[in-house]
Amino acid sequence: MVFELTPTIRFWLNFAHPVTMWVLLALSLYAAYLGLQVQRTRNAQGEEKKELIKGRYTVKHHQIGSIMLALMVAGSIGGMAVTYINNGKLFVGPHLLAGLGMTGLIAFSASLSPFMQKGANWARITHILLNFAILGLFIWQALSGVEIIQRILTKA
Repeated sequence: MVFELTPTIRFWLNFAHPVTMWVLLALSLYAAYLGLQVQRTRNAQGEEKKELIKGRYTVKHHQIGSIMLALMVAGSIGGMAVTYINNGKLFVGPHLLAGLGMTGLIAFSASLSPFMQKGANWARITHILLNFAILGLFIWQALSGVEIIQRILTKA
């Protein structure tokens, strides 16, 4: 038995991936802010440090990072699934390849957490560099994704 989706559902599925990714981009900017606050807290002294600790930036950064990892993996797989459902194939190009690269990078970045918690500075620097690379790719992905959505809308 083959499961067939209605044309309306297939059309609206096209927007699940972009909406998820735009939410993820916003979360990425928030995570970057939290990461900067974690760094400020780590470098602060005295009363300033006590005040920054109250913000619980480390906990928030870790929680947002976990959500981001889950959304990135689910969003990437979902985007490919919807493309395949609607077209019978994937379009191998810069948008797909950069997205897969970002998914791998965020997994690698998250895997550094145990080392950072033990104070490994190399892991912290690598984490920061990977995340800024992901953020740069993400901004480009958002723009190229808008072009893809425009193509879908003109075909509709």
